[in-house]
Amino acid sequence: MTSPIHITSEIGKLKSVILKRPGHEVENITPDTMKRLLFDDIPYLPIAQEEHDYFADTLRENNIEVLYLEKLAAEAIENPEVKEKFLEQMISESGYLSGPIHDALKEYLLSFNTLEMVEKIMAGVRKNEINLTYRSLQEMAEDSNYPFYMDPMPNLYFTRDPAASIGDGLSINKMTFKARQRESMFMQYIINYHPRFANKGLHVWRSRNHQSHIEGGDELVLSNHVFAIGISQRTTANAIEDIAKHLFEGNKSDFDTVIAIKIPHNHAMMHLDTVLTMIDYDKFTVHPAILTKGEKVDTYTIHPGKENGELEITYDNDLKKVLKNALGLNDLDLIPTGNGDPVIAAREQWNDGSNTLAIAPGEVVTYDRNYVSNELLRKHGILVHEVRSSELARGRGGPRCMSMPIVREDLK
Repeated sequence: MTSPIHITSEIGKLKSVILKRPGHEVENITPDTMKRLLFDDIPYLPIAQEEHDYFADTLRENNIEVLYLEKLAAEAIENPEVKEKFLEQMISESGYLSGPIHDALKEYLLSFNTLEMVEKIMAGVRKNEINLTYRSLQEMAEDSNYPFYMDPMPNLYFTRDPAASIGDGLSINKMTFKARQRESMFMQYIINYHPRFANKGLHVWRSRNHQSHIEGGDELVLSNHVFAIGISQRTTANAIEDIAKHLFEGNKSDFDTVIAIKIPHNHAMMHLDTVLTMIDYDKFTVHPAILTKGEKVDTYTIHPGKENGELEITYDNDLKKVLKNALGLNDLDLIPTGNGDPVIAAREQWNDGSNTLAIAPGEVVTYDRNYVSNELLRKHGILVHEVRSSELARGRGGPRCMSMPIVREDLK
């Protein structure tokens, strides 16, 4: 039986992917809440949805199954007992363990059918939607000008981050910022209760029940035994050690190498996949800002130690050499965003010029606005499918960020 999650590379033919179509959560961003919700701008929803549909259609045209997070989540919690458990956890993690607001939210959300309820939770619940018969101290003491009881989750269309597929399993991630921490709960329930995934022997290499942080944009499956991960603004070194130990434990996976790559901690380079993505057997896109000292990047290669549970860690600052050694390659083609021009690279990096989604070896999906980077990819022999991006790019994430691959063909 084929596992419902099977990812042994970044570039194998993509067969199945999870997306989240932008919804009313995007319209619930305001200038006052942008920073809280981790946005720099407010996308125009009708066009963002058109662009996302174009992206999804591009994948389907290449024989890729497209699944939607909101539908999977609704199907996973259709059972009344599971729905009750999910709703209690969601309301609790939204800040209401008990009391009038908790009770009113629960009653209100249960008035919807299951899919509508999931979409409403994602969109956020405004205060003017709830009628409170009694005002608790908590409600009275809260900021009366803040419009939401449950915050919207506009970052959900970046399905890469809350969970990431690794081999025949996944990490379900503890996100860094409060604005995103509830997002991975949807995948927790999908894996545990959706008939496509539940009881199928999937490994959860790391759950969301941790203090240290990890996000899917930092996780790259380079081969069937090599896993790369960014030490970044949003993924901590101790989280990397933890997931490495679980990947190496027993005979649960074939992974014997974890490469931790340290990247700058800033908003334009928030995840490893915003500065480095694998697009062919021997080709990577790379943002030149992480190569300011030639190809010197702090890189840590982790192998299983001699004793069970121990790790053997070696340091190098030659990124190209480390990747070549791990992948058994004689040479490696690092293709710079914006052709290395400091102005073009900075502009196209802001619009995720390095955030390419490989759908087969040497075949990628990119944003059309990064035309200099796209033309350079073509000169390096890459087949490029461009998708529209005027509004989607305002969320600071590209095609790889917007997709959670769950099945790829193994490389031959």
